[in-house]
Amino acid sequence: MSAVRDLRVLLRLSDFRRLLAVRLLSQAADGVYQVALAAYVVFSPERQTSPAAIASAMAVLLLPYSFVGPFAGVLLDRWQRRQVLLHGNLLRAVLAGGTALLILFSVPDWLLYASALSVTAVNRFVLAGLSAALPRVVDADRLVMANSVSPTAGTLAATAGGGLAFLVRLVAAESDAVVVLLGAVLYLCSAVASLRMARELLGPDPELVQPRLLVAIASTARGLMGGLRHLAQRPPAAHALAAMTLMRFCYGALTVMVLMLCRYAWSETESDGLALLGLALAFSGAGFFAAAVLSPSGVGRLGRYGWMVACAATAALLEPALGLPFRPGPMLAAAFVLGLVTQGAKIATDTIVQTTTDDSFRGRIFALYDMLFNVGFVGAAGLAALMLPPDGRSAPLVGLVAAVYAVVAVALARGKRSGEMP
Repeated sequence: MSAVRDLRVLLRLSDFRRLLAVRLLSQAADGVYQVALAAYVVFSPERQTSPAAIASAMAVLLLPYSFVGPFAGVLLDRWQRRQVLLHGNLLRAVLAGGTALLILFSVPDWLLYASALSVTAVNRFVLAGLSAALPRVVDADRLVMANSVSPTAGTLAATAGGGLAFLVRLVAAESDAVVVLLGAVLYLCSAVASLRMARELLGPDPELVQPRLLVAIASTARGLMGGLRHLAQRPPAAHALAAMTLMRFCYGALTVMVLMLCRYAWSETESDGLALLGLALAFSGAGFFAAAVLSPSGVGRLGRYGWMVACAATAALLEPALGLPFRPGPMLAAAFVLGLVTQGAKIATDTIVQTTTDDSFRGRIFALYDMLFNVGFVGAAGLAALMLPPDGRSAPLVGLVAAVYAVVAVALARGKRSGEMP
């Protein structure tokens, strides 16, 4: 009942509601945009998709930003975060509109990937800004609840946006460009919603804001090293990020496997495969929602690291039991479980990072967080490309993922017992 009371208090906070509205619109647009691209690249009838092709696409879209992401975090600690949300979403609206034109004119894949890369790069900026700004609109006592509600609600919004994209594409043939334009409109709405917050509200504090771009860029390298040193001095945050990166690796490997199963093993047509993928995303989204409900009480009873241990151990036990049959029903249940444990661990990790790092470094730390997320996901996709057969069935990959979850659970449990992880 205390969780319900805290949630009611959060929703009474006007600044929290406004920041949440920006997140919901932004991530709903992400869901629309990403599903439109996936449908065009993976499920187009004229394309013969392979695990290697999926891994290559993920590498093109995610790895370049992964190397510049920490530098973006330094700028995020110097620019007003409200302005980052405003201009970032406006820029994404324009870039997504350009992607729609490229799809309409059937341009070569490399040009489409370049356009998508631009949207993805700005997206990392916006997500890091949203996470770094959250402690500015809620008090420390309710930060766990805020981290349950806000990122999870954003993930659910992305799932809902993806569902809307699936619906539009299934109802109207050859509609990928129209779906991408829908995402552009939602990005524009998110930019407008950010104007409801005061320019200085989300920090950093005025004396920390660097007004001149060239000065901020010149100090990027020094700031990055400072952020790394700051993280090294805070083992709880560093350990949580390492554990979350490994769990993200597991999630990425299973994502590629489910894509291939939906495309080739479970369906005879591209439309049926796309519908099954949409159903898997819906079950995963339900798991995210369950994580938002269960995480505050789980953290309250077990502690932040204890909750991460429970999430990793649950995945280690249930993922092979549900995944090895390679049938849609058990795999949908696995999607729910993995959505729950991944988002539950992320809620705890976000809170650990926010409460153990200084506000003046927080943007850099969350940019590093995003970089680790991307590298873990792309690394998993590359491994899956080596291990997966054409139809997506791979018992060794399922076993490897279960082993990684088990290692994370054991390492966190030992750290908690030794007192290194409170």
